Amino acid sequence: EDLGMKHRLWVYSGRRGVHCWVCDDAVRKWSSALRAAAVEYLTLVKVARKAGTRCWPSSRRISFPEQPCRAAQHCAGSGGRVCAGGAGSAVSVISLDRWPQHRELLQGEFPKKRDSVQRWELLKSRMERTRRAVGVGRSTPCYADWEIMLQYCFPRLDINVSKGVGHLLKSPFSVHPKTGRISVPLDLQRLDQFDPFAVPTISSLCHELDAAGDDREQEDGGETEPKRRVRDYKKTSLAPYVRVFEQFVEEMERARRGELLRRSDLQGDF
Repeated sequence: EDLGMKHRLWVYSGRRGVHCWVCDDAVRKWSSALRAAAVEYLTLVKVARKAGTRCWPSSRRISFPEQPCRAAQHCAGSGGRVCAGGAGSAVSVISLDRWPQHRELLQGEFPKKRDSVQRWELLKSRMERTRRAVGVGRSTPCYADWEIMLQYCFPRLDINVSKGVGHLLKSPFSVHPKTGRISVPLDLQRLDQFDPFAVPTISSLCHELDAAGDDREQEDGGETEPKRRVRDYKKTSLAPYVRVFEQFVEEMERARRGELLRRSDLQGDF
């Protein structure tokens, strides 16, 4: 929105990433310098090389969901960086180095908690207490929980892929060579229901097509009149993803026709 991009297709890469295909005519003609500047603008989490601190540009609009705990809880229990258990557990250097009073207390309490969910709730409640106490002048607000969510949940942008006009990039419906999953478009209206592990693979599609072919042969054997053939992909789990892609293309076509009509009216062509 800030950069005026209207036609954006989000595509799952088939493994860990997500590609945003920006199809606006003006954006497609951007130079590498403009593309790099856009990535720089969209990069929220930055690392200072010497101090290892993270910077949060105050001019950017940032909003958090009502229940952001699922991803943060997962991060809290993965890799030991944030809230890993055990006697040697340590609070994340990402967010708490500037507040040693909180870090020391949490380091002592984390080993007593059963799992990452309890550790995350402990950290979050302590940070919320510091923010509530600001009104009575007893404490300095601490936003370490927000910083952890930003650090682990905010997308990482690949500047080389974004700025390179000739950079190789998997197109929608290509097959990821390592996972075998199909690179499918994402329906943003149902994004919470998307499961990357349930995405069709090349093997599952072959099985579905084989099964559909057997069913068709049985149906054809009992009928004398030929029926209109249904496209093969509509018989597989790939069909809803193809529909998302078709809707995106249709919306682009409508916008294109509207733009041509607007230009025609301005030029007085009838």
